[in-house]
Amino acid sequence: MGRVWKLGDNINTDVIIPGRYNVTTDRTQLAKYCLCEVYPDFSSQSKPGDILMGGHNFGCGSSREHAPSSILGNEVKVVIARSFARIFYRNAVNIGLPVLICEEAVLNTESGQELDVNLETGEIRNLTTGRSFQSEPLDPFIAKIVAAGGIINYIESQNGQLVY
Repeated sequence: MGRVWKLGDNINTDVIIPGRYNVTTDRTQLAKYCLCEVYPDFSSQSKPGDILMGGHNFGCGSSREHAPSSILGNEVKVVIARSFARIFYRNAVNIGLPVLICEEAVLNTESGQELDVNLETGEIRNLTTGRSFQSEPLDPFIAKIVAAGGIINYIESQNGQLVY
């Protein structure tokens, strides 16, 4: 269960974490500047389990992992969007940040509302309005990567072999 921080369409990686802060890969440091230009208090006011929500093409822009890392550093439970830039989607999965596509939930949810998200089934319940939405659940292989905390942890747990 978490509070929604809603963003619009075409949120690029420089909006998520401005390039001037990409001098480290430490998630704790990156987290301090996550969304600093659109939600200046995001890092200090977000709570573990909060949810980012975006429109179309979330995470467009550069291919660096800093953007999903800064989100994960703030202990965001999931990012839900109408669509994701492909490179952001893969980077998010590779570091263990769950991402779901659900246009109906995005269109019918506002910032500050509370959601309960089941990553296994893809069910999204808006606890503020009582509405429920259905996203595609995570692909079983992607779910294993996310559950392990990212692709490196997953491969290590499989004795160095990529097991589907």
